[in-house]
Amino acid sequence: MDNDREPVRIVIVDDDQLVRMALRLVLEAEPDLSVVAEAADGDAALTVVDERRPDVVLMDVRMPGRDGLSATRELLTRPAPPRVLILTTFDSDDLVLGALRAGALGFVLKDTPPARIIDAVRTVAEGNPVLSPVATARVIAAATGPQSATARSSSREAARKQLSALTERERDTARAIADGLGNPEIAGRLHISVATVKAHISNLFAKLAVENRVQIALLVRDAE
Repeated sequence: MDNDREPVRIVIVDDDQLVRMALRLVLEAEPDLSVVAEAADGDAALTVVDERRPDVVLMDVRMPGRDGLSATRELLTRPAPPRVLILTTFDSDDLVLGALRAGALGFVLKDTPPARIIDAVRTVAEGNPVLSPVATARVIAAATGPQSATARSSSREAARKQLSALTERERDTARAIADGLGNPEIAGRLHISVATVKAHISNLFAKLAVENRVQIALLVRDAE
């Protein structure tokens, strides 16, 4: 890591004190990471984030009072919001999927090896999504699992309406993002420059009113 950079400022939100303590120990062992505050529920999280202005929030899903999904939605409406990385035990797939739709950049399991949690925080701090293979499978299962015909039709129609505002090249870019391709791979698939890919992605963020690539991918999946 670049030693000249300020450490990534982190807030840990979890109702389990032992989890918070363990995460703090893991993260603060790294010179480029700094835990600036902790919170035990969603309401407290909103307060400490406003006070400490972290770069990344590690957010639990199930907590007493305001849960992690509600807190994530609220945080991401603020000017210059932090990046949110969801913590989960996979007992609440729907809430995790909802958090991703709300703009969280990804999620990690609470029993993830420490080195991977550290990598996930750094990745999210850079504005990039974090979805492990196991996590991706669970999200896709939640997104495509049994649903009433009316609910699925409504979701599909809404997603298709959003995507209809895109140009053909922008739709191709969105599809490539949903397929998990990075910018160089998208450039290769579409036979365009990486700079053009970046321009298309900027247009996608503006036209679709999304904050990150995860939301684009979920929207494309909904439209299928």
